[in-house]
Amino acid sequence: MLHRKDARWISAHRQNWFESDSINLSPQTKREFEGYIDNFDIQSMARWKDQYASQRTNIAIYELIEAENADARAIAKAARAEDPALVKKLAQEDAPIEEINELLKASNLPIELSVHQDEQIMAAKSGSPAYSIAHLSDGERNALLIAANVLTAKPGSLILVDEPERHLHRSIISPLLTQLLHKRKDCAFVVSTHDVLLPLDNPGARTLLIRGCAYTGADVSGWDIDLVPSDADIDDALKADILGSRKKILFVEGVGTGRSLDQPLYSLVFPGISVIAKSSCRDVEHAVVGVRGAATLHWIRAFGIVDSDAKDEDEIDQLKQQGIYAVPAYSVEALYYHPEIQRRVAARHAAVIGADPQTQLTDAKNAALAAIKQHGDRMSEKVSEKAIRGEVIRQIPGKVEIKAGHPLSITIDIAAAVAAERDRLNAAHAAGDLQSLITRYPVRETPALFKIAECLGFQDREQYEAAVLKLLIDDAGALAFVRSLFSDLSAQIVV
Repeated sequence: MLHRKDARWISAHRQNWFESDSINLSPQTKREFEGYIDNFDIQSMARWKDQYASQRTNIAIYELIEAENADARAIAKAARAEDPALVKKLAQEDAPIEEINELLKASNLPIELSVHQDEQIMAAKSGSPAYSIAHLSDGERNALLIAANVLTAKPGSLILVDEPERHLHRSIISPLLTQLLHKRKDCAFVVSTHDVLLPLDNPGARTLLIRGCAYTGADVSGWDIDLVPSDADIDDALKADILGSRKKILFVEGVGTGRSLDQPLYSLVFPGISVIAKSSCRDVEHAVVGVRGAATLHWIRAFGIVDSDAKDEDEIDQLKQQGIYAVPAYSVEALYYHPEIQRRVAARHAAVIGADPQTQLTDAKNAALAAIKQHGDRMSEKVSEKAIRGEVIRQIPGKVEIKAGHPLSITIDIAAAVAAERDRLNAAHAAGDLQSLITRYPVRETPALFKIAECLGFQDREQYEAAVLKLLIDDAGALAFVRSLFSDLSAQIVV
């Protein structure tokens, strides 16, 4: 009752079929039904019955088309006012239908929606001819309804999502819901789910474990609820009941480092697997080893991806034997800024803004090389430091050596090691080998990546990196390329 006027309820027993693919409500009729629905939803019977299921789906279609029309009207108004800057700004923002298309693609649903004459919403799959959204599968319609309801909610709404996983595999609902929560930071969410891993995909959420309820007559009078800390174990019996079969989890770095680059990228590269971010490389190792070593979690298969951070081949091989793969570069940024990815992003973006992509790529490379040159000594020293520390650790005596009691002497020519690394960096720089520089050195600690984004026509790194994710959604070739950089990890995950 407290948030009644600001709440939007997406019911578990929602109707997931459409009686029409176009608007069949007048504005007046829509307002009347919204009033009826508002009054009905506070009744106790609303927990198990919905008298307005068809009206809810009709309203969802109405609001989606209305949001699309409002977007078009805003652009038209700016154009009539002869405000080209505003027109360009509005045009760069995704229209509601396009926003849903991106959400669906990123959630492993290859569907593309479009508005046709008479305000009909049509769908196409994998390049097929357009067909009515009424012909979508149960899961596809369910995903569309959830996305439409969330995206068209007013700012400041309390959105209640009941069992979003109904008719949907978790490889779909997990990325879909995670993206919706991110896109609607202006709203508050309460999600009721039987998918015990769904809260783990959103570590910022608080989790309530509902064990049961008490009735007084036909009404619920109390609940048996526990607040589950993010690091707490959930009862094995409950896990077995809910999960039932083997699950796959990919632990990656990213928590506590600000905006995560790892999780959204790996969710696209390795679909159908839960991607969970941890704070550090060591945390990823502990998580993978811990899950693999827990026989009671027999339904979970765990893998990990960590930054290589100048690790040597022996260390990388040891991690791989534990199911942990190293990014084929110093850090994940090297995947976003790989020359091949730059080339594909530049071609797409230049086509929109009318620029020459080859000129932009040349400028980006030159600007990045100039930025790297100013930090060459520091970066080569950092890589040398990791290599030297690793060498010292490898020479630390074990039980056998200690028992033998032989003297130990560790000698490393630090100056020579640093000089050799500096020469390597300078040689790559002189050859204009930007890929080697981004792959081997902590280039993210320099202005080089910002310079690349700027020269390719983006405002900042965040905008460029978002364009990379959109590229991977739209371009199967780009996605296959990034996936190929991880050797046999993809094949291991799908087994």
